[in-house]
Amino acid sequence: MDIIVADNLVRQFDSKEKPTGSFKLLKALFSFKKKSKNVVDNVSFTVRKGEIVGYIGPNGAGKSTTIKMLSGVLVPTSGTVLVKGLEPYKNRKQHAGHIGVVFGQRTQLWWDLPLIESFKLLGKIYDVPKERFQRNLEMFTDILDMSSFLSTPVRQLSLGQRMRGDIAAALLHEPEILFLDEPTIGLDIMAKEKIQSFLQEINKEKEITIILTTHNMDDIEKLCHRVIFIDKGQILFDGSTEVMTAEFGGFRYLVVDAPNWDEAAWNGPPVERREDSQLFFRIEDDKQVAPMIKQLSDLLDIHNLTVQEPKIDDVIKQLYQRIDH
Repeated sequence: MDIIVADNLVRQFDSKEKPTGSFKLLKALFSFKKKSKNVVDNVSFTVRKGEIVGYIGPNGAGKSTTIKMLSGVLVPTSGTVLVKGLEPYKNRKQHAGHIGVVFGQRTQLWWDLPLIESFKLLGKIYDVPKERFQRNLEMFTDILDMSSFLSTPVRQLSLGQRMRGDIAAALLHEPEILFLDEPTIGLDIMAKEKIQSFLQEINKEKEITIILTTHNMDDIEKLCHRVIFIDKGQILFDGSTEVMTAEFGGFRYLVVDAPNWDEAAWNGPPVERREDSQLFFRIEDDKQVAPMIKQLSDLLDIHNLTVQEPKIDDVIKQLYQRIDH
């Protein structure tokens, strides 16, 4: 069942056109000429119930603008968006009951109140029955490991603690859809892993649909069933992470474990990257593998050797390179 339907979605923003030629500063004071730009430009996609979709692209690609239209914060310039059959901006109150939203750089928590009091206030705002509220609070506190800071004022929480609190707050009323805009930005590894594990569990247990914008490729690899890649307001790719890797990867790595490798004296094939004692050699064609193994064996004391598929971040680098060219 399609829970989100976007059809030829456009969001246009106007900006004041900068004057040129002589007396630019004077012209700027009296000129009101505007130019329009489609930040989201005829975007169409559907999302099925229970999917976790990575909505990714460069800065300024239109990701956050799309999320704001889906959540009802912005009105589309043209096109339509339906979330559970409702137009978000026309049915804001009803729509709010179906969704949870977390923007990584903003919080919905009350800054000077203890975290638990923010949860209680949100429970009242969403009119969550007492038993359901308590059940959800206990489950989220356990999975997100929040018991040690529930009584701490929000302003005293670390970024990782606040983000866990924000995600719990967005889900207390049991929405069917969760919009996450850069939820792990700036977090340490432990905090990221807690949030990723929680999102995996909540998706599995409650079949919550999740739309995730992120620059963290680890989020995409661990969480996303599907990737939508957007640039300059238009969708360039929409499909599974596996299909994306197959379509845009087009290469593999010959990975050699060679602890005694000497970079200064190396005169063999180019090393694309190094991780500890592992050297990564890019393979564009399987016919390269056997000759390269022989060449490397003559040059290196090899402890182990494998052929690996590219990771998502390698594939996305390829996509960015195609866009730049």
